[in-house]
Amino acid sequence: MKKVSSIFIVDDDPITVFGIKKMLKPVAICDDIQIFQNGKEAYDALKSRITSEQGIPEVIFLDINMPIMDGWDFLKEMIDLDIQERIIINMITSSIDPSDYQRWNDFKEKCPHQLNFKNKPIFKIEVSDLEGFHMAS
Repeated sequence: MKKVSSIFIVDDDPITVFGIKKMLKPVAICDDIQIFQNGKEAYDALKSRITSEQGIPEVIFLDINMPIMDGWDFLKEMIDLDIQERIIINMITSSIDPSDYQRWNDFKEKCPHQLNFKNKPIFKIEVSDLEGFHMAS
């Protein structure tokens, strides 16, 4: 079981949010799980945590397609923030469009955080979804 200080779940689908929370229980101990309906809410909360020196999330589950601010826009804005800690971001989508996977790959190269890609429905969350890993170059 992995101890995680804070997790953000950014998804406008309540069934997905419920599923992620349920799947986290056997693999993570976390007293700070925040739920956001769109990227704007999550971005504002993240900025607020940075300015108030609260702990930032170690892990973010980020839906790609949401109203107001989608996952891509959230990522663009987040990359511009001065965040020293490395965040594990699990991009989640029901999209089968290959351009979404390509876009994720492009973001992966310029993002200082670890980006994972998961298709919905998510059937299982592994401890590896909650901790960084080092890939050989």
